[in-house]
Amino acid sequence: MPELPEVEVTRKGLAPHLVGRAIVAVAIREPRLRWRIPESVRALAGRVVRSVRRRGKYLLLDCGDGHLILHLGMSGSLRLVAPGTIPGKHDHFDLVIGNKVLRLRDPRRFGAVLWTTEPPEAHPLIRHLGVEPLSSAFNTGKLHALTRARGVQIKPFLMDGRRIVGIGNIYASESLFLAGIHPRTRAGRLSRARGKRLVSAIKGTLRTAIRAGGSSLRDFVGSDGAQGYFQRRAWVYDREGKDCRRCGAKIRRMVQGQRATFYCPGCQR
Repeated sequence: MPELPEVEVTRKGLAPHLVGRAIVAVAIREPRLRWRIPESVRALAGRVVRSVRRRGKYLLLDCGDGHLILHLGMSGSLRLVAPGTIPGKHDHFDLVIGNKVLRLRDPRRFGAVLWTTEPPEAHPLIRHLGVEPLSSAFNTGKLHALTRARGVQIKPFLMDGRRIVGIGNIYASESLFLAGIHPRTRAGRLSRARGKRLVSAIKGTLRTAIRAGGSSLRDFVGSDGAQGYFQRRAWVYDREGKDCRRCGAKIRRMVQGQRATFYCPGCQR
């Protein structure tokens, strides 16, 4: 599933081509995504895209009198293609902007294309989202406050978007390794010192992933069609049985919340 780095990579790739340009036309080939594409989206032609922002894993296109909300779902991608490019089987939605076409490809149809005239932060899908991990608001004090009296293990805690947004499975495992924290550590028992290390590890991991173009484990590609390569340099993710690059211990795998967790028993306590 595309997580924060993949969505941010997409945003950064799209913004220079969309901001300040008018929407020429809209094509909806398959409206039945996770939520049906509303008919109001067809009337976007003529509006100018003022900005492209990200909130969690949602992209927000400010069109002046409203926002187009886009989500990549489990396997979606947004690409810029030339006008006249024949759509594929899973290319469900086009936004023609200037001399380019913004195309949503979503094989599993878990993505979203929605329209709101209210502030996007008030939208039901967005208003309950947690703190942005790359923002200044996410710091040692904030993490300490969020984890108090929380008996849940730290790995699934980090993946709870109601607390902190966008830290997916890969990035949670990698961040915990860099912070030297065992994935089964109870969130409420995390000290301020270890919390400080974890905040730094999360920010560093996400920024590294963004620079690497994200992770392409299934269908994700950037707006230019390029795959991300963060997973190729992972410390622990998907390295079960291999030697830890730091201490030489064998990387282990376990399941938490129905998701695979990878960790080093020598480095993480």
